[in-house]
Amino acid sequence: MATKRIGIIMHGVTGRMGMNQHLIRSVLAIRDQGGVVLSNGDKLVPDIHIVGRNLEKVQELAKKWNVTRVSADVDAALANKDDVIFFDAGTTQMRPTLLKKAIAAGKHVYCEKPIATNLKEALEVVKAANKAGVKHGTVQDKLFLPGLMKLAALRDAGFFGKILSVRGEFGYWVFEGDWAPAQRPSWNYRAEDGGGIILDMICHWRYVLDNLFGEVKALSCLGATHVPERWDENGKKYKATADDAAYATFELEDGVIAQINSSWVTRVNRDDLVTFHVDGTRGSAVAGLWDCVVQERNMTPRPVWNPDQKQTINFRETWQKLPDNRSYDNGFKVQWEMFLKHVAEDAPYKYTLLEGAKGVQLVECALESWKERRWVDVPTLSA
Repeated sequence: MATKRIGIIMHGVTGRMGMNQHLIRSVLAIRDQGGVVLSNGDKLVPDIHIVGRNLEKVQELAKKWNVTRVSADVDAALANKDDVIFFDAGTTQMRPTLLKKAIAAGKHVYCEKPIATNLKEALEVVKAANKAGVKHGTVQDKLFLPGLMKLAALRDAGFFGKILSVRGEFGYWVFEGDWAPAQRPSWNYRAEDGGGIILDMICHWRYVLDNLFGEVKALSCLGATHVPERWDENGKKYKATADDAAYATFELEDGVIAQINSSWVTRVNRDDLVTFHVDGTRGSAVAGLWDCVVQERNMTPRPVWNPDQKQTINFRETWQKLPDNRSYDNGFKVQWEMFLKHVAEDAPYKYTLLEGAKGVQLVECALESWKERRWVDVPTLSA
């Protein structure tokens, strides 16, 4: 058994998501566990090069996490032939240019979603990667959440029978920034900076729906900017120009209907920050990030609607919680390990840039639906 190095250029990991989920909990965790084990027993160990515009911030981060290679020069980093993967978790607006530059340098590319702010640029990146023959991937982390993995297992076991509908609720109250600091960066609420919950979340719902319940065929979406003014990181008031809530209905293959509300202006009264309620002919399930409860057909209570009497059934008590019969690793880390194996030994990998482009396509369809107040068909997408 040999230990092999794999050089990874990581850009945009000084931000919250890039730092916590990708640098610390994924690539550093893989490094510190001794690498990822390949099919022949060899271990593939990441050698990280952190790149960012603010060199002082990058150096501080590297020192804290024992990373020796840092730079503020993306071009110089890409020129190093010993680093074979380029990862980006920076701003969406910069991403297509950075990815194409990395592809031109012969790097395999992996990135956060959305892969672009519009479908034209997204497909240009896909075509560039395919033409160059490099391997590529897009983060689709929610597929690796324990709750959604339990839904997938139920589906594969035939628990639902015919799936009828899916209802998703996502979101929480993001403070405006005046009396309490906001939990999200201010650019999220400025359309001119690539903000908006439709661009941020509809990409997620595309791969969740496609992979768990059926390919999306059409949608109807209404967006809203419910909170018109917010305060930025410096306490300065600014106008919110991007949508902070979206209410969407999706038509999936085989007649499945999905409804998903996404909101940064809702106060949580559910078991988790995101929940999916799946109804089928033989059973139903409700899953959050971790837990999943089920109700089979023969365990379904028989309520009678009577507005003149208080309901006597405790509906929550009629559901059964699925046990944790296996251990679950961090979802971002799991997908990183899959991509590293894909690069190193051509292991199967389906979460390509084209899958990321499908998310951007659905965003454009949602924005078109909102603008024109109508249903929009989602055509099959290819590179």
